[in-house]
Amino acid sequence: MYIKSLKNKYLVNIAAAALLVASAAAAQAQDAAANYPNRTIRYIVGYTPGGTSDMLARAVGQKLAAAWGQQVIVDNRPGAGTNIGTELGARAPADGYTLFMPTVANAINPTLYPKLGYDMLKDFAYVTNFARVPGIVVVHPSLPAKNAKELIAIAKANPNALRHGSTGIGSPHHLAGEIFKTMAGVKMVHVPYKGATPAISDIIAGHIEVYFGAMVSTLPHARSNRLRALGVTSLKRVDAAKDIATLDEQGLKGYETGSWFGMAVPTGTPQPIITKLHAESVKALQAPDLRDRMVAEGAEFVGDTPAQFTAYIRSELDKWGKAVKASGAKVD
Repeated sequence: MYIKSLKNKYLVNIAAAALLVASAAAAQAQDAAANYPNRTIRYIVGYTPGGTSDMLARAVGQKLAAAWGQQVIVDNRPGAGTNIGTELGARAPADGYTLFMPTVANAINPTLYPKLGYDMLKDFAYVTNFARVPGIVVVHPSLPAKNAKELIAIAKANPNALRHGSTGIGSPHHLAGEIFKTMAGVKMVHVPYKGATPAISDIIAGHIEVYFGAMVSTLPHARSNRLRALGVTSLKRVDAAKDIATLDEQGLKGYETGSWFGMAVPTGTPQPIITKLHAESVKALQAPDLRDRMVAEGAEFVGDTPAQFTAYIRSELDKWGKAVKASGAKVD
């Protein structure tokens, strides 16, 4: 009985000590959030300056800086399909002073690359998805297709006769084409390019017939009638192009691809800091100057919760993983 009593006291002491440690950790987290931020914040973007990801990071960063009185510096770390910047973000201290911008590339790369130095689910905590930007499918005017159904009919009647361009093997636009072919049951030949500029130049010149691209870089050429837009890749029509039907409403039910841009922090960042980042970031997304600029590019603002963004990341990893496997694309 004596030994049993000592054992019980020992267990009680351990439980009390654990509770004390947990309470102290919670108090430290609350204190960290209360004083956050008290120095410069770094926002890692895995792309070169000038693109949508860079613009969004800078725009939101400026709003946070204005609200908190601390600088938010965008740190562009391009290379290896965003893997350089992603690994840097994953290995950063989990203190709220290093932010990372996850994009659709981070849902593609885990299947595209045989080995990565990070895990998108284990190494990051997600704050919010800023915006989704759909893609667009266009054809050269010489192709007698006025909509997606007519394109599918032509492709079915002429297997592997049509060539569809993209911004590179394993890019979102390449995989958008692969998902299209799988859902439509057609065969077309993929022609990869090193970016949007050469791909668009070639389809305008008639060297390829079909192109899956970004709304912002492709829509102007459709508006000038150098290309014909057949559909957008979002589930609902976008404000910037309400006259262009979605692929979903043209018979490819559930078809949805495009880019997205958000905020994440290294796993282990105190929850009160994540909550603070989320509240101020969502507030920043309501700014008219930011919204007007992004809506013109076809963006759909999101501003979801950390739990919702985490669930979305999981679904995107699954969707794009299947697309990569179906395409056979690999990067050594």
